[in-house]
Amino acid sequence: QVQLVESGGGLVQAGGSLRLSCAASGRTIRMYPMAWFRQVPGKEREFVAAIHWSGGVTDYADSVKGRFTISRDNAKNTVYLQMNSLKPEDTAVYYCAAKTTGWAIGRTSNEYDYWGQGTQVTVSS
Repeated sequence: QVQLVESGGGLVQAGGSLRLSCAASGRTIRMYPMAWFRQVPGKEREFVAAIHWSGGVTDYADSVKGRFTISRDNAKNTVYLQMNSLKPEDTAVYYCAAKTTGWAIGRTSNEYDYWGQGTQVTVSS
C-alpha cells in the first residue's frame, strides 16, 4: 500500500505561484511514474503533469506547459508541482497519483493506482 498526502495548496492571486508537495509513505515510490491531476466540481478529473520514475521524462497538459514544473526527490519519497503564472482557470482540487504497473508515464486517471486526498488551489482574479 502507498499513502499519498498532498500539501501546499491555498489562495493566490492571478500571476502568483504555489508549490505543491506529495509525500508518500508505506512504500517507496522511487520506481513508480507519478502524476498530478486536478478536478473542479461537475467535471472529470484532468491530467496536469507526469514524471518518469527516473525524473528524466516529463509530460504536461497543454494548458499548463511552460508554467508548471513537475519534479521528484526519490530520497525524500516526494513529488512536487511548481505552479507559476497562475490563472483563475487553474482553480481546482489537485491530486497526486502513483502508477504501480508499467514503466511509462500516462495521462489517464485509470492508469494510476494510488491517490492522495487532494489539496485545494484557488486563484483569484
